[in-house]
Amino acid sequence: MKKFLAGILTLVMVLSMCSFAMADDTITVTMFVGNPLDQPTNDNKIYKKIEEELGIKFEFEFLAGDLDETLGTKLMGEDYPDLFDGGNSAEKLINAGALINLLPYITEEKTPNLYAHVQKVYDDVVTKDENGEDALYIIPNYGINYNDIITLECNGPAFFLQKQVLEWAGYPQIKTLDQYFDVIEKFIAANPTNENGAAYEGFAILCEGWRHFCLINPVQHLMGQPNEGEVFIDRETAKVETFINKDYAKPYYKKLNEMFNKGLINKDTFVMNYDQYIAKLSSGTVLGMFDQTWDFGTATAALTDAKMYKNTYIALPLVYDEAYGLGTISEQYLNGAVPNKDRGAGISVNCEYPERMIQLYETLLSDEWQKILQWGIEGEDYYVENGRMLMTKEQYENRANAAWKNANQAFAIWESLPKKQGTMDDGNAWAPDQQAEIFKSLKLNEYDQAFLGAYGYSRPADFFNPPCELAPWGEAWQIDKSPIQDDYDDFLLIQDQELPKLIMAADDAEFDSIWNAFVEKIAPSAAVHDEHMQNEVNKLIGK
Repeated sequence: MKKFLAGILTLVMVLSMCSFAMADDTITVTMFVGNPLDQPTNDNKIYKKIEEELGIKFEFEFLAGDLDETLGTKLMGEDYPDLFDGGNSAEKLINAGALINLLPYITEEKTPNLYAHVQKVYDDVVTKDENGEDALYIIPNYGINYNDIITLECNGPAFFLQKQVLEWAGYPQIKTLDQYFDVIEKFIAANPTNENGAAYEGFAILCEGWRHFCLINPVQHLMGQPNEGEVFIDRETAKVETFINKDYAKPYYKKLNEMFNKGLINKDTFVMNYDQYIAKLSSGTVLGMFDQTWDFGTATAALTDAKMYKNTYIALPLVYDEAYGLGTISEQYLNGAVPNKDRGAGISVNCEYPERMIQLYETLLSDEWQKILQWGIEGEDYYVENGRMLMTKEQYENRANAAWKNANQAFAIWESLPKKQGTMDDGNAWAPDQQAEIFKSLKLNEYDQAFLGAYGYSRPADFFNPPCELAPWGEAWQIDKSPIQDDYDDFLLIQDQELPKLIMAADDAEFDSIWNAFVEKIAPSAAVHDEHMQNEVNKLIGK
């Protein structure tokens, strides 16, 4: 009897999936993505496949301009697309009631893929709605792993340096802040311009919008912390403190001030937008910056496509030198697997067919479609040999070509929707770049292999300590700040306004004057921020 019922259930599920796949009532789904991506071509083969097999045609709007201003306008006019990805300001959508609660639509019987996916991180990502019921408005677009977690390189925050600088210097181990800027200064002194006569820029700082983490966040990492956002959290006591106005933050900005006055940091770095920043990195003239790997991926792709391998960047886990009097610091940039809470595409309250969108999510999370979204079409974009998914050099290099991607990958959907990471049940990696054979022979070009070989390493992650265990609170940058929104906005605005002034100070006296004024000015909002973050961390650890 049990076998009979199981067979009936399976048949019902198959028929349900087939009715979705064979739907002849093709609909157009509108989607906003809070990142400045390229529009796919009209004949993009993956979107065509989705349209033909699933009856879904997409109409995309990608970010143009300031994210918060754009979201504010949409929220004010309740101009909500069907699928709404608010980027790094997605909390605004959730707090405004623009997204539906997905949990009532996700069940083990009707949506087994989504159900199993969410269950992996349920306690980490599910919150409460206004009625105290469990709620999930966005299924994380990253950070939900299957089977083995693969760490081949740093995909998060680090100090980055062009590989040619280290090659020129004889492949030294750069582990501290002073060592980093010392090698940049010496390289520029010996090589002020590149072979085309363009001047090198020592260090760039992106300060625009939510990406101002490039300006604000380095201090915690120099102190040996993984990414907690704008706070330092003691891993033994769970004590939280804002770090930007503490004495141990001052040496970092003093070092930047020193580099600015030596001409290694350009004044325009404080006013450039993201597109200008990416253009600079893509030109190969910026030697170093603090950033997160994913944030400048288009620049890396441009450099790789142009075969400017020596101008690509290696991530370095810097800490303060002991000379700063802060003790011996052990770096811990790499953290355990972190679900990207509240990041990705939610379904808006204006969507007329939420059930169909949920079924779209469910179908695209199947192994079959995950292979299509992440690897492409077998025989065209990859091949299988002895059970291993592999690529030719041409197939792999296509993935770095923007024009090819726009015609052959459903990048916006892959980026924003739930995805499988880690490894498949058969041992293949979900991400092609993390497939061991591809990483070694294709992702690592000959230059990169020689570069790593000079250090005795086989992967970029070898520059780092192994990932630590994820803290009970996850990563604190994920904590919702909306209850203290006005104070939090002031807290960030003061940093955006005052830190560039600090870096551009003419001399030590002016630097100290600006620093003291900054500490005093930010104290009220920092105190509110401290209290809120401590309370939220206490809740997360059950204290």
